[in-house]
Amino acid sequence: MVYTISGIRFPAVSPLCNRSRSNFVGNRCSNISLLPTKDSFSRKIFAGKSSPDSDSPSLTVAASNKILVPGSQGDGSLSLTDQLDNPETVLEDPQGLHDVDNQTMENDKKLKDEEHFVESIRGYNEVQHEQESAAASLVGDDNRAQGKKPSVHIAKTITIEKDEVRPRTIPPPGPGHGIYEIDPLLNNHREHLDYRYRQYKKLREAIDKNEGGLEVFSRGYEKFGFIRSDTGITYREWAPGAKSAALIGDFNNWNPNADVMTRNEFGVWEIFLPNNADGSPPIPHGSRVKIRMDTPSGIKDSIPAWIKFSVQAPGEIPYNGIYYDPPEEEKYVFKYPQPKRPKSLRIYEAHVGMSSTEPKINTYANFRDDVLPRIKKLGYNAVQIMAIQEHSYYASFGYHVTNFFAPSSRCGTPDDLKSLIDKAHELGLLVLMDIVHSHASNNVLDGLNLFDGTDSHYFHSGSRGYHWMWDSRLFNYGSWEVIRYLLSNARWWLEEYKFDGFRFDGVTSMMYTHHGLQVAFTGNYTEYFGLATDVDAVVYLMLVNDVIHGLFPEAVSIGEDVSGMPAFCIPVQDGGVGFDYRLHMAIADKWIELLKKKDEDWRMGDIVHTLTNRRWLEKCVSYAESHDQALVGDKTIAFWLMDKDMYDFMALDRPSTPLVDRGIALHKMIRLITMGLGGEGYLNFMGNEFGHPEWIDFPRGDQHLPDGRIILGNNNSYDKCRRRFDLGDAEFLRYHGMQEFDRAMQHIEETYCFMTSEHQYVSRKDEGDKVIVFERGNLVFVFNFHWTNSYSDYRVGCFKPGKYKIVLDSDDALFGGFNRIDHSAEYFSFDGWYDKRPHSFLVYAPCRTAVVYALVEDEPEPVKH
Repeated sequence: MVYTISGIRFPAVSPLCNRSRSNFVGNRCSNISLLPTKDSFSRKIFAGKSSPDSDSPSLTVAASNKILVPGSQGDGSLSLTDQLDNPETVLEDPQGLHDVDNQTMENDKKLKDEEHFVESIRGYNEVQHEQESAAASLVGDDNRAQGKKPSVHIAKTITIEKDEVRPRTIPPPGPGHGIYEIDPLLNNHREHLDYRYRQYKKLREAIDKNEGGLEVFSRGYEKFGFIRSDTGITYREWAPGAKSAALIGDFNNWNPNADVMTRNEFGVWEIFLPNNADGSPPIPHGSRVKIRMDTPSGIKDSIPAWIKFSVQAPGEIPYNGIYYDPPEEEKYVFKYPQPKRPKSLRIYEAHVGMSSTEPKINTYANFRDDVLPRIKKLGYNAVQIMAIQEHSYYASFGYHVTNFFAPSSRCGTPDDLKSLIDKAHELGLLVLMDIVHSHASNNVLDGLNLFDGTDSHYFHSGSRGYHWMWDSRLFNYGSWEVIRYLLSNARWWLEEYKFDGFRFDGVTSMMYTHHGLQVAFTGNYTEYFGLATDVDAVVYLMLVNDVIHGLFPEAVSIGEDVSGMPAFCIPVQDGGVGFDYRLHMAIADKWIELLKKKDEDWRMGDIVHTLTNRRWLEKCVSYAESHDQALVGDKTIAFWLMDKDMYDFMALDRPSTPLVDRGIALHKMIRLITMGLGGEGYLNFMGNEFGHPEWIDFPRGDQHLPDGRIILGNNNSYDKCRRRFDLGDAEFLRYHGMQEFDRAMQHIEETYCFMTSEHQYVSRKDEGDKVIVFERGNLVFVFNFHWTNSYSDYRVGCFKPGKYKIVLDSDDALFGGFNRIDHSAEYFSFDGWYDKRPHSFLVYAPCRTAVVYALVEDEPEPVKH
């Protein structure tokens, strides 16, 4: 008999052996081949259910709860308005203290550790170099001898000439002093910052000396894991805690005595498997593999740490590593060049698995064909994809990663993912990956936790290596091999899959030993530079940004930091952390705070301060809401505004309600003012553009806690784990008007590039009228948040004289408004100072509306809705 999973036929065979195993080992007695054939290869293979036992129950903690008390971007930072009015202004920090004695002790300890560290690595690399010189099986050695690129890249690199000449050098460290010119307040903490930069430079020097530079060091996937050569396959694994190791899998009938590995003095295990007599590879493509180790915790079968694909077979709980090396004719070849980085980012945050309108796990192929064209039509220029790295627990939203180099098999194969990315590039969309380097799943069977039987392998030991809120393991960023692993991981996704950049998750947790938990960041600089700062983690972030920007100059790096760390988005050569953008996380929290209040309690100055409170010369990606607010236990903005009325009063053929009218109006205004004032980039989570109803709830079974309590699940239902795009497309529903407004908003930004305009000025924050007026570029934005008052002949200031016209009106009937403004009207400015502007003009500002006026001079073609 046979059974199938997504187009793959699995023969049911008798067990070949009856081996006893410890609790670490899953049932692997049956020799099931996962090698797909052309006939059965549906590009949906290996999709399997998530295991309720894969991770602990607390994995369902929402990402929005990562930081208990998110603070502002910092009282010490300059607001946008202050910066424009007084570019020379420097705010003083009355509490700018630093502990010299403690920092000096920290320096001494670090220097001693660094000296011991370099000597150890030097010895390790000398031994490794001798072994590599003697082993003809290393990937690329034969090819390099012939002047060719390593074979691992030949079939998987696109043949576009521009990519072939991409520079492969990473600039050396700079002086690191630019941050003091940008923010003079940092001089008060120069000892800490200079120490941090010295550590960074010493690590760069050590890598240069012992590894041949960051460019070579970040190609760890060419030394570790499975390396194919002309003569066979080499497999290497770093597992210093293991006493013995053997490679097992379908290829050797899971015989632990067949392919025993050898260990060098630094804990690297290795085996070379020669090709079969007929020249075929010793491990067939698609077959299952694991490494069996005798560890301090017992005999253990683990998925290789550098595995490129892993799968959960039918009827099994643990995942299997898959040797993924399809024939040349089945490998996806990229056809389209990667787009250049746009001046402003308009990001559509998406989750492939839950992107179907049907209650199921969607595929890369369906996302490629159905969702990408929608994103392009909406006017976004980048898609940020969540949950790419393999995670055995689906409900973790992809944040409890088990296999860092493997794309999630629930949605398809690695080649399916490449096809998705290539299609996005054809559409001109950047593809950003939501990458997780801040922590790892505590799953022992499938992930890195206790990989070699010790808790200090990839992670810190003891409590420092455990995140009590996320129930996950925390990396040791001071470990040489951990640095190699993570740097190589970032490069792998950019090199192999042609991602255009990353959004780094949980960076606040990385940068501080308290992980931002139960800490309210006030903006006092002593909160950023002291003993609570994990210098090793910050240095790692500097290194990974070196790799990203040095090898992929067009790539984008975005950091999720709620603390407001100064110099976070300043180049590494100037002493910064090196990110391109910071996620402006305080904005979403502010909107939720306001939505819990009455309209009359909203403060215009408070809104403007939150939106503009970002650091000078550090770009931000703003958002009104992301996936955090959409998770079960929280509410989207639309649901906060309209609640249960969304179920019964969203059809145009029946009367609306005051709650729905208010909700639709404010939903549009909140999103536009967030884009208009919040930063140089904008992000929206899929479905929220049209006010997706309800929440996201991943399929969950009942959880039985050790104390006997039971946390009820949702009967493993996918009903709330999908996106109802059909609601936004239905012209007979009010959702459609909200979607059309979001689309118009994106196209207006595309036309006028206001998010990155150098001209930005807030001219009015009227608490009585509830009006906000500001300029960005040649546009004037007028927001009337008053619930009843509409204003005729309302005077608004402007910088440039001339004729203005309406280019976006939230009250347009097309957007579900009341059509109270005449779009054919023209608005002429007149001289005379008003609201500190040299010119002004008169407008009609209906209640709960947002209107954008554009200077007609040199105006581009108007946007057609």
